[in-house]
Amino acid sequence: MRRRKGTYMIVYRCEDTLESVFTAIYQAYEEKRNHNDTYLSLTDDPMLFAEDIPVVADEEKTRKVMGTLRRRFGWEDSEKLCMALASEDEGKAQAVYRTVVQGLRGRCGRGHLFDNLADSQVYKAFALARGVSTEAGHQKQFLRFQELEGGMLYSRIGPKNDVMVFLMPHFADRLSIENFVIYDEKRNLFGIHPGQGRWYLLRGEEADRPAGLRFSDKELQYQELFRQFCHSITIEERRNRKLQAGMLPLRFREYMVEFQ
Repeated sequence: MRRRKGTYMIVYRCEDTLESVFTAIYQAYEEKRNHNDTYLSLTDDPMLFAEDIPVVADEEKTRKVMGTLRRRFGWEDSEKLCMALASEDEGKAQAVYRTVVQGLRGRCGRGHLFDNLADSQVYKAFALARGVSTEAGHQKQFLRFQELEGGMLYSRIGPKNDVMVFLMPHFADRLSIENFVIYDEKRNLFGIHPGQGRWYLLRGEEADRPAGLRFSDKELQYQELFRQFCHSITIEERRNRKLQAGMLPLRFREYMVEFQ
């Protein structure tokens, strides 16, 4: 990033959360920063000739930024920004910030925030959002629930990106009367849905990782029946592992009953 002569960089040090990044964006506008000399960082890596400003996530500022994004750019583009922030890329905060700045400067209307893909940061935010959307779509297809003793449904996942917030509304709508838990073992994050209630997220500590889960007898029977079904419909002469890997990425298989 180029800076004008005689200026110095302002670096907002954010936590890796949507709330922290949106708070930093609010502060950058509230403090009337020069956006060309402002950087949002998720790391502690030092930058020469820069002033570091730690960011404390603020719920009210987050709501105001989200309201502005939805009002100016529409629901769909606002969700894409949120999806970009769910990626694992360390440069996502700056990409989203610069996309918002470009959108407000250019007075982009609804559905046009990502039109300027020639801008590297806008393109990056768009690409990150697309990757997270694809990941969420795959999880909705390949996620498997298993019934535990007591009747609760449980699923274990390990996505590359933090997609839990996009999965829970989908399954809460389709399994509205069920008690279920989706566990992201990569982030030790639980998505919890009480039957007929509202879902919520809970981030656990290392000691909170599930252990010794016991499946119901009915679940074990259905697992065995499903594995036998998948095996029986296989036509050996038509087995195409390359095509199968393209349709079903290998990283999902350890979480799927039919491959266990």
